[in-house]
Amino acid sequence: MSPQPRRSQEVAAALSAAGVDAEIRHLDDSTRTAVEAARALGCEVGQIASSLVFMSGDEPVLVLTSGRHRVQTELVDELLELVEPLRRASPEQVRAATGQAIGGVAPVGHPRPLRTVVDRALFEHDTVYAAAGTPHSIVPLTPEQLVQLTNGVVGDVGP
Repeated sequence: MSPQPRRSQEVAAALSAAGVDAEIRHLDDSTRTAVEAARALGCEVGQIASSLVFMSGDEPVLVLTSGRHRVQTELVDELLELVEPLRRASPEQVRAATGQAIGGVAPVGHPRPLRTVVDRALFEHDTVYAAAGTPHSIVPLTPEQLVQLTNGVVGDVGP
């Protein structure tokens, strides 16, 4: 078995440090999008916990949304009582905030903790799947673990 990519090793270390026993899986098929991930895993697209990074001023904000939702930034703005409205982070801002590339952003393993929102819709499933540092890696977690790992705020983020 080949060693995990460095980014996935960082995610595994963060999971272990938090006491979460979850096995990172590496897939031949891409998990870059929620649809690709669901297809590769044979699960519902709503079980994919997409990690999207936004900016509120200079502060990165991570939104873990159900793969079936598009984030309505106004809902997150209200939930977090943001002074500066969210805007989509650039690829460079995502990499600076998380150390990971778009399509592989995990809920953990970042240089520093990010303010996080967890989509309430993820709680409709016992197990959800989040990226694990690369576009070909995935980790199964419970929605409760996502909240625990990220110190996230649970709320509605999309229709």
